[in-house]
Parts: sequence; structure tokens; C-alpha cells
Amino acid sequence: MPEIVRLHTENYGVYGCRKMHALLRRQGWVIGRDQTERLMRRAGVRGVQRSKRVFTTKPDPAQAKPKDLVQRRVTADAPRKLWVADVTYVATWSGFAYVAFVTDVYSRRIVGWNVASTLKADVLPLQALNMAAWAADGKLDGLIHHANHGSNYLAVVYTDRIEELGAKPSTGTVGDSYENALAEAVNGLYKTELIRRRGPWRTVEQVELATLEYVWWWNNQRLHGELDMRTPIEVEQAYYADQKSDLPATAGQETR
Repeated sequence: MPEIVRLHTENYGVYGCRKMHALLRRQGWVIGRDQTERLMRRAGVRGVQRSKRVFTTKPDPAQAKPKDLVQRRVTADAPRKLWVADVTYVATWSGFAYVAFVTDVYSRRIVGWNVASTLKADVLPLQALNMAAWAADGKLDGLIHHANHGSNYLAVVYTDRIEELGAKPSTGTVGDSYENALAEAVNGLYKTELIRRRGPWRTVEQVELATLEYVWWWNNQRLHGELDMRTPIEVEQAYYADQKSDLPATAGQETR
């Protein structure tokens, strides 16, 4: 029980029975799922529940829109093939903090992010995109960048930057609940696992520091059920190891 409490605390206090059981097995414990559930109940720890979806971007009907290159097929057979992007917000005592994420669909790794006090395209999402491009050494030829119809993602400064990097901009269908489901899922988990559990938030800078720590945990330590209880970094490492040995790579690709 003390080990369960420790691991639960180290992982933002969000793991339910399924992920706690997987984590204990990874730590070397010989334990069943039912036993894990009983011990968690006795220790008074449990997973968190996600809240309802909140819209943070608004479409501008006057702007030209890139074609939908995804067509609800939110899957990729390798890293750096399909990125999805979205924005969320955090209320602080000094005003709103807006947060932009760019996520690789293959591994679910957050490859770029930014926190700012404005939604402006050249400040918030563009910096997240530039971070992702820098981490990829600017090698984005053929990559599809998929986002919603928010005006900041349709801004010329943003779509021009995507094309400058050799990638292809894509937007989904208005009113389609699946058109950017993975990006919205990342936002929802971020709000559930970090923002609502660690608040109230005083400043934008406080949110930025906490987000930095959360993104590292998400990529390097968080177990993802859609990745067979692996981390995004493990999935990418397995892919590149398979490429070196000419073995086929597999990864969980479900977005729901």
C-alpha cells in the first residue's frame, strides 16, 4: 500500500486501477489487477474523471481553409507523419493563460507546446510549432499538420510557416466530433491531470513552469493505454530500433 500511494503521488495522482496495475508490474511487483484495485481502495487513492469538452477557438468564415487531408483517419505508421494541434486555456488570478500543444499521432508524444497570455497566431501556436520543428531538426517534408478551424490556426503567418517547413496544412470538418479528437483528448487530459488538481493558479508563468514539468512526464513516464501501457518515448525508440533491424514496427493508434 505505501508503494501504491508513492507511485500514485509521483504520477500526478491520476492513475486508476488499470494503469496502476501496469505500473506495478513494470516495477517488478507480482500482483493481480483485482488485488491492485483492493489495495488502492484501502489506501484511499483512485483515478481522475475527465470533464466536459470546452471550445477555445472560433472559426473565421472569411478565411481560406486548407483541405482536410486526414478525413477522420487519425493514424500514422511512423513518427513525423501526422501532427495534430489545438489550444486550451487556464484561468489564473492575473488573467487567462492560453496553452497550445502539437502532438505526434504515431507516438502521442507532445512535440511542441507554448503558454502565453494571448491567442495571437504569431505568439501562441506559432511558437509551439517552431518548438516541434526545432526538435525534428526542421525535417518535416511530407508531414501533415492537422488542426481545427480556429482563426489562429488559419492565419497566414501560421499556414505559411507550415509550408515553409515542408509540411502540409490540414483542417477538419466543422461540427465533426472526431475531426481533431486526439488533440482535444490531449487538452482534456492536461486539464484533468494537471490544471484542476494543482490550482488555483496565480500567474501565466506558474502555469508555464507546471506545463513544462507535465509535458516531460507525459512523454517520458506516463503510461498510455492506447500505446499498450507504454510511454511515447518508448514507442518512438521501439520504432527506430525496428527500423535499424528491418523489423516491422507497431504502435497503438486508437484515438478514443
